Amino acid sequence: MKTQYYVASSLDGFIATEADSLDWLFPLGSLEESSYADFIAQVGALAMGSSTYEWILRNAEAVMAETGSPWPYTQPTWVFSSRTLPAVVGADIRFVSGHVADVFADMQTAAGDKNIWVVGGGDLAGQFYDAGLLDELIVQIGSATLGQGKPLFPRRVLSPTLRLTSVQQMGAGMAELRYDIRNRH
Repeated sequence: MKTQYYVASSLDGFIATEADSLDWLFPLGSLEESSYADFIAQVGALAMGSSTYEWILRNAEAVMAETGSPWPYTQPTWVFSSRTLPAVVGADIRFVSGHVADVFADMQTAAGDKNIWVVGGGDLAGQFYDAGLLDELIVQIGSATLGQGKPLFPRRVLSPTLRLTSVQQMGAGMAELRYDIRNRH
């Protein structure tokens, strides 16, 4: 079992615009060209920040068109937020606040022998890293720059903590970099 931050980023290190838009990302590639199908098959539980969750709610029609459901995941999902958010009917969503370590054991139990996916955002992934709970960083770098926006991973992480394990081109617009995280706290 691994805890993985699987994410797409602009070339200059942003996962979304300042207004939480992902419109820059969709022209760059397709799910069929990505590692997503293999990745999600190995995921047993998800951790998600409130901005990511709210993006899914705001884009429910597009999510429905792409996946056939307004909630694209069958795995139990922990949504970290200090606010009260609306639930998605029929989805296994657990709203939590506080430190990620406080619910990590529950996430591991739910995941079984599969992985935990830190869906986003960057600060939530950073919280898992700070707690020594993040094992792998999988970044799909898009051939676009945003100039500003929501940072990929707002933490200072210096060598040799990240060990590059693979690089793969995905179509003409994306490249995937995989890093093992060593020397965790």
